[in-house]
Amino acid sequence: MTIRHLKIFLAVAETGKMSEAAARLYISQPTVSQAIRELETHYNTRLFERLSKKLYITPAGKELYASAQKVVQEFEQLERNMEKGSRREILRLGASITVGTCLVPALLKDFETAMPQVQTTVHVTNTHSIEEMLLNSQLDLAVVEGDISSPDLIAHSTVEDYLVMACSLSHPFALQREIPVSALDGQDYAMREEGSGTRALFEEFALRHNLRLNIRWEANCPATIRQAVIHDRCLAVMSVRLLSDEIRAGLIHPIRNPSGEWNRQFRLVYHKNKYLTPSMECFRDILSRYRHPEDLSCSCPSVLV
Repeated sequence: MTIRHLKIFLAVAETGKMSEAAARLYISQPTVSQAIRELETHYNTRLFERLSKKLYITPAGKELYASAQKVVQEFEQLERNMEKGSRREILRLGASITVGTCLVPALLKDFETAMPQVQTTVHVTNTHSIEEMLLNSQLDLAVVEGDISSPDLIAHSTVEDYLVMACSLSHPFALQREIPVSALDGQDYAMREEGSGTRALFEEFALRHNLRLNIRWEANCPATIRQAVIHDRCLAVMSVRLLSDEIRAGLIHPIRNPSGEWNRQFRLVYHKNKYLTPSMECFRDILSRYRHPEDLSCSCPSVLV
């Protein structure tokens, strides 16, 4: 049994077809079939059931799959590390849009100081898309604000965050110290796109309180949403980390929800079979330094009641 056998086995398990596995690996289909037969002979068990020209992975195959993923990842990392500088290690990072906007630039600066030999790439999109990329091995690590649904991903709550409702200084809410939750019903909102963790949290809140949301703006860009608040008198619920500059400058009036319903955690996420390299562990340690958001409670004169 060799690493080559395991790579072929993983390709068959992931594609469900020997022909597609052969195409992925640029080898012939008979070579794939032979490798699977050799593995089954080596372990004296069936790894796939062949029914009506379709392949179904067996319980023994699933057990091998979980272990083979880790072995192949570790081997490939070893190969990269042993290239003696001919190619720098690449850490592929993902971030949901809120995290990518308010945290990642500072995180990368600290990480590059600590690990200058490691090259980083960053992909910023919504939580749902980041989850898919982790499952497809397109990312090594990610930090997201939304919930993770896949049991194949490990999510550690690492950074605290909370949402505030933003309104312009000309909005009627800016003159009120206490705002009933019921007053939010039917208001005009600027919202994040579907798949956003921020949007999901606020929609759950609205559902619990039977609030109708008149969504006038929908965008995946926090700057666009801030402009809709300032210039079009929309309301928007956003991370306090994204509004700190506008709050201090007096451009946006923040409304705090003291119930804790808008509190949340940013999560460090990776595949359960992922081998954590020293660079990944370094990134995790740096992330923990950003656990607490800036205290802007004195700048939030209005509260929901």
